[in-house]
Amino acid sequence: MAVGSLCNESYEEFLDSLKSAGIAISNEESLRERLAETQRWRYAFMSMARNGSAIGIRFVSRESRPDDSAIRSAFARHAFPDSAEAVFAASLASN
Repeated sequence: MAVGSLCNESYEEFLDSLKSAGIAISNEESLRERLAETQRWRYAFMSMARNGSAIGIRFVSRESRPDDSAIRSAFARHAFPDSAEAVFAASLASN
């Protein structure tokens, strides 16, 4: 799927995919509210992955090792740019 193409799946499905892959989201309600307010939810999600800790939004592994292939699949299925997964992985490592 091209970076500029639209994905019919919602941010809700994306977040649920991450949680199924072993990721916990602190202050998830605030994250969902922010993503619901914008059509560019992928961009907003990446901003929260980079800077969300200042407002209590953090992504952490619930297990010793999250399911990396499921995380990759979620990013690909929801049409994120290639760099997004690396940014997200860095946010996991910093929490």
